[in-house]
Amino acid sequence: MDTRHTPPMSNTFPHARISGAVPSMPAVVRGAMVPQPWRGLTRGLLDAVTGRGPRASADVAAGRAPWERVARWRRRGLMALVVLAAAVATTVLSYAQPTYQYPLLQQVQIGLFALLFAWVTAGCVTAVMGFMVLLRGDKHMLSKNTASDRPLDDSARTAIIMPICNEDVNTVFAGLRATCESLAATGAAGLFDVYILSDSSDPALRAAELSAWSELRSTLGSDRIFYRWRQRRTKRKAGNVADFCRRWGRNYRYMVVLDADSVMSGDALVTLVRLMETHPTAGILQTAPQACGHDTLHARAQQFASRVAGRLFAVGMQYWQLGEAHYWGHNAIIRVEPFMKHCALAPVPGKGQLSGDILSHDFVEAALMRRAGYHVWLVPDLVGSYEQQPPHILAELQRDRRWCQGNLQNARLIAEPGFHPVHRGMLLTGAMAYLSAPLWLLYVILGALLWLVGGNVFFTPEGYLTLGVLGLWVGTIVMLVLPRVLGVMAVLLKGEQRFYGGAAKLAESAFLEVGLSALQAPLRMVAHTLFVLGALIGWKLEWKSPPREATDVSWREAAQRFAPAGLAVLAIASVLMVIHPPALIWMSPVGLPLLLAVPFTVLTSRAGIGQRVRSANLLLIPEETWQPSVLRRAGDQAHLPGKPPAWPAVLGDPRLCALVSAAMGPRRTSQGLRGYKRREQIKLLAVGDTPVTLADWMRFLSEPSSLQLLRAATLFPTQSQLASASAEAALGEGRGVPSRAAVLQSCSQSS
Repeated sequence: MDTRHTPPMSNTFPHARISGAVPSMPAVVRGAMVPQPWRGLTRGLLDAVTGRGPRASADVAAGRAPWERVARWRRRGLMALVVLAAAVATTVLSYAQPTYQYPLLQQVQIGLFALLFAWVTAGCVTAVMGFMVLLRGDKHMLSKNTASDRPLDDSARTAIIMPICNEDVNTVFAGLRATCESLAATGAAGLFDVYILSDSSDPALRAAELSAWSELRSTLGSDRIFYRWRQRRTKRKAGNVADFCRRWGRNYRYMVVLDADSVMSGDALVTLVRLMETHPTAGILQTAPQACGHDTLHARAQQFASRVAGRLFAVGMQYWQLGEAHYWGHNAIIRVEPFMKHCALAPVPGKGQLSGDILSHDFVEAALMRRAGYHVWLVPDLVGSYEQQPPHILAELQRDRRWCQGNLQNARLIAEPGFHPVHRGMLLTGAMAYLSAPLWLLYVILGALLWLVGGNVFFTPEGYLTLGVLGLWVGTIVMLVLPRVLGVMAVLLKGEQRFYGGAAKLAESAFLEVGLSALQAPLRMVAHTLFVLGALIGWKLEWKSPPREATDVSWREAAQRFAPAGLAVLAIASVLMVIHPPALIWMSPVGLPLLLAVPFTVLTSRAGIGQRVRSANLLLIPEETWQPSVLRRAGDQAHLPGKPPAWPAVLGDPRLCALVSAAMGPRRTSQGLRGYKRREQIKLLAVGDTPVTLADWMRFLSEPSSLQLLRAATLFPTQSQLASASAEAALGEGRGVPSRAAVLQSCSQSS
């Protein structure tokens, strides 16, 4: 057996001790993961022009794989179609428009149209490619059927890692439990270890995570489920994964990265390992996770769109990417050794919001893995991989703001030496996914201005209809709608309509989703425009996960987010009504949805409305018509009543306090200056001379000896201590942290 992949000793924590207090992590086996500094955009471009600069090293031989020639021709075909369509459409527009008083505005608008029409065409052609592959297949695609069926060797050790940060504990551990149970049913669980990697900053959540972890180990009877909380939360999720690799990566050949809302079947996990064993040049295999799990109208529409039209885009991109595909950061398997050697992320040089630590790590890691000579594949036909959609549009936009800044930052790496052209293109398209919003808005504004100074573009001065402009409008709408039409056709041609409620309900659902999408598009456009501007001018970003649980958006919250945009539309419409009423026609596709944004946001966040839609067999997805057992188990566990323990109660619960103390392992924190200061702090806490902050609680959770001293000092308080501490209760509650009175009373009641 390769000593680099020697598994951790499975008998480190005997089964007899699983339900007791044990260290939560195995022994550390350190390995190096050293980031290489980036060349930067300017130096990278100069290197490309002059032919100088460093050369990237690769582990795998540089010979071309058979699929690379096919991919090259497919990409050329895609680019030719995009350029041809954009050139024809731009020519038609330039000849169809009248001569305006301000030609510079007209030239800028035509340039924007050419870029945006090319962007729409690229998406449409990709969807057409996906439609063809769904019906005819693709012999060059990496399929689940290529996995070897021979028994897996013991050296194929795999870690399942789940980075979390201030997540809903019930949802996280329900999905993880269902995944582990499904994996156990395959008989291959012995190859896998599970790691929960927490960056949570709330002491109550941290205690709840430890309690849920202990219960999961006990319920499954496994001593190979580990939990770690990081004291230094550097580089967010990417830093959490890298920290795992440095400490335990040498124990494993592969790792499967899950998100906090991920659920995967055991068969899918085992198939991923088999595929990696069959294809030794594969560095990353990305599944196509199916969206499911929420009942709000917004989430249901997104789930339906993802299953019907979204899969065309995923399969279509795989058609021209092949072994140089995306990595989406979760529900994927990674070859650990080259990941540690080549995929460490250095900070982006410079100042401002687009410098510093990498925010959206997945695209960059895929580019680095491919630069090292390994292939990155999407496995679109592998079932059993699931995730959740944001429950409402505010949660979606919260997530999009993070992605926007991360993708704009990634564009600064487009000229890095050794990156393959397709990954440079993906870094560019990732940024363009958000830059397109302000470009569309600018195009609409320029159109309104030109209309004001030059008349109605839909009619000639003689009163004849301008067929060219109307044709371009119709063509653009067709390109936007065609992927949805092809998605419905693919479902019908493959005989899958029964999973969507039947052909009639499928069609009704498609019309409903198109209507909802048309109303949401202007909201996203305005929001993404603000996100782009914020990233460019340096607005501070609060980096946190979107809510996993569905909660109704209040009218007040929706008004705070979208009422300013609605008022701006009303003001512009009032001015246009006075100056040039026909221009309102040009503005209406964007203006009307913004006027309706507040009620639309509130109503689409309502789970009750979504459930009524489901009762009408609308916006159904196959997982609801025929629910896989792993999703059923995750749903059942997530809906069980459960509430994280109040943090002060940890001190009064002997089992939980012992669990928290033992989980950190042996730490010598009771000696020296730190130990002295902590003992003095505990004395002050006992007499009520100091407040208890969240930072204090997190320190006590990380120092077993200090935690036990605090418990001893507060477990059996006297009545005089309780009376003297009661005055602190209001102050502590007002600050949002437990007061000493709350601690003493909670411990007294628990004991």
